[in-house]
Amino acid sequence: MNVIRFSDLCANGQAAGQRVFIRADLNVPQADDGSITEDTRVRASVPCIQMALAAGATVMVTSHLGRPTEGEFKPEDSLAPVAKRLGELLGREVPLVANWVDGVQVAPGQVVLLENCRVNKGEKKNDEVLARKMAALCDIFVNDAFGTAHRAEGTTYGIAQFAPIACAGPLLAAEIDAIGKALAKPQRPLAAIVAGSKVSTKLTILKSLSQNVDQLIVGGGIANTFMLAAGLKIGKSLAESDLVGEAKAVIEAMKARGAEVPIPTDVVVAKTFAADAVATVKKATDVADDDLILDIGPETAAHLAAQLKKAGTIVWNGPVGVFEFAPFENGTKVIAQAIAESSAFSLAGGGDTLAAIAKYGIEKQVGYISTGGGAFLEILEGKTLPAFEILTQRAAG
Repeated sequence: MNVIRFSDLCANGQAAGQRVFIRADLNVPQADDGSITEDTRVRASVPCIQMALAAGATVMVTSHLGRPTEGEFKPEDSLAPVAKRLGELLGREVPLVANWVDGVQVAPGQVVLLENCRVNKGEKKNDEVLARKMAALCDIFVNDAFGTAHRAEGTTYGIAQFAPIACAGPLLAAEIDAIGKALAKPQRPLAAIVAGSKVSTKLTILKSLSQNVDQLIVGGGIANTFMLAAGLKIGKSLAESDLVGEAKAVIEAMKARGAEVPIPTDVVVAKTFAADAVATVKKATDVADDDLILDIGPETAAHLAAQLKKAGTIVWNGPVGVFEFAPFENGTKVIAQAIAESSAFSLAGGGDTLAAIAKYGIEKQVGYISTGGGAFLEILEGKTLPAFEILTQRAAG
């Protein structure tokens, strides 16, 4: 994917003295009093801002926060807590500017945070008048917000159409590189782990990956539906019996390519869904009518781990069991450790996946951890993200 990179513009002096508009993803979780409870996204935005300041640019940064009503600013929609935290991380004051669409006063070498962009009328529908006004504020537009790359909004698409230069910031560029390495030109074998409660929410991903991957490992409620498709009984486990046909189609599509969807040979079951439920390991053929399948069994986990260690590329989205409950975490733990020990390039994304990575302390052993939830899923579906599309167009001239 060919895009202009902000790092290149800074390196060759093109950003010096220029007005740089950065679309960051600063949509942080907050407590009831407005304080930031987790600042990963703010910290992740700092390298791009520092890059612009070091280049001698005039720097404007904006983001959305929460779900404000367009045209109706409320105190709880304010980026004020973000401005404060950003100032602490940058070691300088970061003024917060409201009502900025028609003009911003900022000097070269300074950085300002522009108030919640989703308060602006026309932002979500990518209004052209708004987009042109925002583009007029800058010489260089930098998209560094992968988390919103799947949305064609004013600050993610429209401004990129009309700004003199539109490029990818370091975070977005890293995502583009990781996605290309994992999906466009992967080292084989390519293994994908897709887990979650419902086949319906991941069906398009499963279908897309079944055309490309060598192994499609399914987990969670999705695996239960695939077990039904393989003719196994799953007791009262979570599954979507109406999608058994779709699951069979995915299995057949993989088989036709000489690829595989491994079906669990053993499972961990309980009678109730609870952290203190008694966990029992059973053969996949021995599941009782009143059993709930809450994890893959140790035999299945060991088999999958061995395959992952032989992979050239691994894409991971979702834990394979109820890893939040200690009796049902072994499958996810074994998979996580196998990914950590594998020499394969690994790309992981999704909230539950990130929680599992953190729980088992393998952050440094995963090749790339994606910062985008919905955007990451759309990439796995084989979709072209609007932000990528417009930046590619602009790079082509």
